[in-house]
Amino acid sequence: MNMIKNLALKALLLLAVTALVASCNKSRDYKNSSRATGWKMNSKEGGFQYNPKAKEQETGPGLVFIEGGTFTMGRVQDDPMHDWNNSPNQQHVQSFYMDETEVTNLMYLEYLDWLKRVFPPEEEQYRRIYNGAVPDTLVWRNRLGFNEVMTNNYLRHPAYADYPVVGVSWLQAVEFSNWRSDRVNELILEEEGFTARNARYDVEPGETFSTQTYLNAPTMTYGGNDSITKGGKRSASLAKKNKDSTNLYVQRKDGLLLPEYRLPTEAEWEYAALGLVGLRNYNVYRGRKKYPWDGQYTRSGKRRSRGDQLANFKQGDGDYGGIAGWSDDGADITAEVKSYEPNDYGLYDMAGNVAEWVADVYRPIVDDEFNDFNYYRGNVYTKNAIGEDGKVKIVTADSIVYDTLSNGKIIARNFPGEIAQIPIDEEETYLRTNFSDSDNRDYRDGDKRSTRYYSSFSDFDSQGESEDESKRMYNSPKHSVSADSSGTLDRSYDKSGSRTTLIDNEVRVYKGGSWRDRDYWLDPAQRRYFPQDMATDYIGFRCAMSRVGSKSKKGKRPRH
Repeated sequence: MNMIKNLALKALLLLAVTALVASCNKSRDYKNSSRATGWKMNSKEGGFQYNPKAKEQETGPGLVFIEGGTFTMGRVQDDPMHDWNNSPNQQHVQSFYMDETEVTNLMYLEYLDWLKRVFPPEEEQYRRIYNGAVPDTLVWRNRLGFNEVMTNNYLRHPAYADYPVVGVSWLQAVEFSNWRSDRVNELILEEEGFTARNARYDVEPGETFSTQTYLNAPTMTYGGNDSITKGGKRSASLAKKNKDSTNLYVQRKDGLLLPEYRLPTEAEWEYAALGLVGLRNYNVYRGRKKYPWDGQYTRSGKRRSRGDQLANFKQGDGDYGGIAGWSDDGADITAEVKSYEPNDYGLYDMAGNVAEWVADVYRPIVDDEFNDFNYYRGNVYTKNAIGEDGKVKIVTADSIVYDTLSNGKIIARNFPGEIAQIPIDEEETYLRTNFSDSDNRDYRDGDKRSTRYYSSFSDFDSQGESEDESKRMYNSPKHSVSADSSGTLDRSYDKSGSRTTLIDNEVRVYKGGSWRDRDYWLDPAQRRYFPQDMATDYIGFRCAMSRVGSKSKKGKRPRH
């Protein structure tokens, strides 16, 4: 009997100890605590703050999601030009976002309107900002053609509002992308209650919003105007709760601001244009596409649209649209965006309409032996300029840097409110193995590491001269433009008869074929190049954005 009582007492004691331990563990709530230290996260008393509601990246305005993967870049079925510049190579591209259509005249006019309001061109110090952004409408002129109606109307007339913008150089396309990034993030901050309502409509030239300035020096954003940067309802609420002023501003760790809009790399553009997702079977492709759509032909085989052209291109000599009343492609010059069916990623006009700038510097060979992941030639690494006071240098109206292009046009390199940039130096490159220079545009292509004979572009002076001209990897023309004390431009055209190529570090790739091109150029793997500071009536562009976080939007699971 005593034994039974002892066992019951021990069982009762064990139950009590278990309940005590359980209650202790329950009192220490690890759900909202750090897995590293056990400290409570987002505590009112202080400590580490983060956004627990942050999930995956939001899709920016105008973009569609492109899930990354592997593909054969550069493979074409025909090469009658014998360029040998698209040899097949296997590449992998990370997931990203891309504009579903080309940037339209209406989208670009919004950019010009903003520039005109913030940097009035009638003021001498800002005149070159606006003028440097205006597309070259004279690209429509032809010595033996009557095209003045496009010269005068194509950019601004509402009839062409949803047509792709042309006459835009690669440099102008990059500046548009930067402007778009800042305007999108500026709206996000306002809608989330961090900045003053509608402040974006009435800013002074030195008070413009820059995403990088906000992230690196938020108190200097909007020209240091606290009534804007802390003018939102949410900011006022946070100010009452937080002693730490850094938590009054959105930071990268909050996951609220979007990555920058930019031009797609050549690999991204080609991968997106092919739309191979429609041919996938398990982990292989069931074939390849000659065009962004299925099949080997430019005409539709569907019953309802049989015989219709699937893109806007030139069918033959003098045939830009077909016979009147029964047009082959519905357009003679460019066509309104979304006039044709999208590819399997939901992207419109990835063949025809206008060819499109991509980010890469052109070289005949894609160096897949050095890299086969997110391939891109064109990296120029910079860092924020730091002043004597230890703070970042903000560009002002008096410190805008202007570049004089080879054609004599002057454009602004930076805008007031942005952080001034300088090339990286030994502080960033010392003992690194993955990069050693700021400018990597001609890496492994005429540099001293990859050859004993040819010289790199950096070995030449501003006039393009060196001790031995024959050692230049690409013996391209070198034009020079300079200005005297009165501002008069002195243009010096390279008249050398020994030049052998047009390739240099200032020519960029464009892809996709256009309304002026035969169907040969509609193959996404085809590639051509054009000077980055010049424009035409058949090259436009669309923007892309990197994906942060997961590769896909939906979780993957086996089919069986």
